[in-house]
Amino acid sequence: MIPHEKLSAVAISVDIITQTCEKCAAESDVLSYNVCAASLQAVPVSHVTNLQGLAVIAMELALHNATNTLSTIKELSNNKSLDPFALVCLKDCLQLYSDAISTLADAIGEFLSEDYGTANTWVSTVMEATTTCEGGFKEKEGEVSPLTNENYNLFQLCDIVLCISHLLNYSKSTAT
Repeated sequence: MIPHEKLSAVAISVDIITQTCEKCAAESDVLSYNVCAASLQAVPVSHVTNLQGLAVIAMELALHNATNTLSTIKELSNNKSLDPFALVCLKDCLQLYSDAISTLADAIGEFLSEDYGTANTWVSTVMEATTTCEGGFKEKEGEVSPLTNENYNLFQLCDIVLCISHLLNYSKSTAT
């Protein structure tokens, strides 16, 4: 049996994730509630954190996603059966994701120092990188991006960060 205090803490943590993801999905045209909730709930520490902690978790998930995607791009780039156009697109995505990793690391630092505006700018830049990577493949009719899921997931994680940052800025401005 779970002690009442622990049960209450679990309920509060799930509530903050649920409430945050519901607000963010309602405010965004593209953010999926399911992706938000599943992503944040998958990290054990998210069950004992606050709103700022959820944003950091989302940024760390985005950084992990970008790092894994970079490895995927490197593997795909060695696939000589891919068409030359796809290989050029992958090379572009490789650069975009390499930059995204350092940009996300910088964004985390800015966020932790409560410079939400700069952090948001960096996170928005990463979102643009995912769109640019995906769009490169679409320039050739019939070309299918092998990174669609990765680009989508990173975009969603960044959107979670921007939404939480907005919520933090809102609560900060209403507190003063």
